[in-house]
Amino acid sequence: MTQALQDDPRTLVSTDWLARHLNDPDLRILDASWYLPDAGRNARAEYEAGHIPGARFFDIDEISDQRSALPHMAPPPEKFISRMRAMGVGDGHQVVVYDGAGLFSAARVWWLFRLMGKQDVAVLDGGLPKWKAEGRALEDMAPVLRDRHITVSRQNHLVRDVTQVAHAAKLGHAQVLDARAAARFAGEAPEPRPGLRAGHIPGALNLPFGQVLNADGTMKDAAGLKAAFEAAGVDLSQPVITSCGSGVTASVLALALERLGHRDWSLYDGSWAEWGMYDDLPVETGPARKG
Repeated sequence: MTQALQDDPRTLVSTDWLARHLNDPDLRILDASWYLPDAGRNARAEYEAGHIPGARFFDIDEISDQRSALPHMAPPPEKFISRMRAMGVGDGHQVVVYDGAGLFSAARVWWLFRLMGKQDVAVLDGGLPKWKAEGRALEDMAPVLRDRHITVSRQNHLVRDVTQVAHAAKLGHAQVLDARAAARFAGEAPEPRPGLRAGHIPGALNLPFGQVLNADGTMKDAAGLKAAFEAAGVDLSQPVITSCGSGVTASVLALALERLGHRDWSLYDGSWAEWGMYDDLPVETGPARKG
């Protein structure tokens, strides 16, 4: 039996917490399931077949900046406002985000709400698999949606672009931490997206996102998280920029840092989908150095 972390409606809540609050009038639940193309899963179809009661489906690919050629980049604030109002998610709501993998893409939506200045948002620890394993209620009906006003204030310090990451990598004033699997980081396994070079940002550290999770898909406790970051060579007294394939699992590391009380973090939104595409950006291969 793994030890669950303490509930915190601004980072992570347990299935027990969600069950107790399921009928709160100002609770909004979002199913943010998203899968890589090779997973053979259809997130929306799974949502329609059965979801946590009251959950709305958050489409990560659609609620994005579709002017960009890169996958699911953060949307402009006005698009986020429009989509959330239409979904009935607004000011004064406590938001809980989950996904069908356990703790995966939900963290991306947690980060997106934080980027937009919303604090009352948490990820469901263990996600839908844990909820189902405990025999809790599901429904297949979409909720009734009522427009709700929402205000946002973009927090630019929580996101980094390719130029800022290149400077950080070159000058060493922030640690770049890559959440991809070790073989992809080392350039020994192919990228799931065609046309990308293999390897990693020079000087980056590697902490595959699964290493901050327990076997049941819940997040490790504080001691476990601290040990995982330190084993990867991360200096928790210094700034961290999280990265991955396309900004999804980088958000899991961001959530873990926030759980540890490490506030000086940001996320490289373009991640390897961007860096690996440009031949004029340097690439390293081989295993990570330990800090």
